[in-house]
Amino acid sequence: MPLRQSFHHITRAGRWVFSKPKNEVCSRNFSNSIPVLNSALRRSSLFDAEKEKQRQAVGRIEKIEVDVVSDFGNELLIMNKDLSTPYDCTKHISKFVGQTAVVALVDSNQPWDMHRPLSEACSLQFLKTTDKNPWIPNNVFWRSCSFMLGAVVTEAFRDDISVILHSFPSPNIQSGSFVLDAYIGLESWIPAPEELRQLSKEMIKLSERELPFERLSVTQEVAEEMFSDNPYKINHISKIFGNHNEVVIYRVGNHVDISRGPMMSHTGLIGRCTIASTHYLKEDQLYRFQGVALPKGHKLNHYAYGILEKRAMLLNSHMIPSEASLSYEPTPEYATEAKEVSN
Repeated sequence: MPLRQSFHHITRAGRWVFSKPKNEVCSRNFSNSIPVLNSALRRSSLFDAEKEKQRQAVGRIEKIEVDVVSDFGNELLIMNKDLSTPYDCTKHISKFVGQTAVVALVDSNQPWDMHRPLSEACSLQFLKTTDKNPWIPNNVFWRSCSFMLGAVVTEAFRDDISVILHSFPSPNIQSGSFVLDAYIGLESWIPAPEELRQLSKEMIKLSERELPFERLSVTQEVAEEMFSDNPYKINHISKIFGNHNEVVIYRVGNHVDISRGPMMSHTGLIGRCTIASTHYLKEDQLYRFQGVALPKGHKLNHYAYGILEKRAMLLNSHMIPSEASLSYEPTPEYATEAKEVSN
């Protein structure tokens, strides 16, 4: 029986490849898969332990001056070194800024996560996708969508279907879609329209939770412990650490993954979102998931958005993984910044 049937027919026949959709999003988000659940909770627990360890290592609290430049004027704040974040700074400026800022800009040249502690005195700006020059926040938004898609894909499938995330390329808005590559234990899977719509719904559910993107820089050993069950990530980690002497990881909810970042402040910055297509890649039976999204508050008529959806259906050939099994082109998230401020 082919997969391309109505939603109700698929579920009655037992051919629906996703976990049964839930009316409410639980803390684990999308499925009741015990193996996936245990793996994600273990990584999240290790993330918590490392985060607390780094917080304790701060020691005596030192003060730093942060010169905030915003639409509300300049303001000099006295914050806590290695503890206070740009988001903490917005609490002294405007709740609106805290809700709408995608990413911060330190000393006018360094994109900085909203929830990443500031390490020294600096000037600080807050960037939004509605800015006159939104290049940096747009790229951060696109990257964050790929990360969220990883969270959705990890938990969307039934527990008898193996799902192993591979990677996601650095954002390329001109390509027409954000991307995630993953191993899915299905041969020649062609998702039905209902299945793509279900993935889109889960992206919106994740957005509605307004979960923060949390960042940590860890050692190779910590990263390898977190991703010990993912051979792709283990291979990535050794190459990343060899080039950068650190591995940067992010967490949304219980979903933890590797990315140089920066990421946007929270998941609620996504407005409209469509997971438009999947494409089978020969390398390691990988599937490339592709989507398109609009930042919250951005309006686009149905016809124009439909054009974006159709473009996102076409294969995005940006940084397709190489032919070698487990190979990692240093890559998607750690490529040299030759043309981009942030990958």
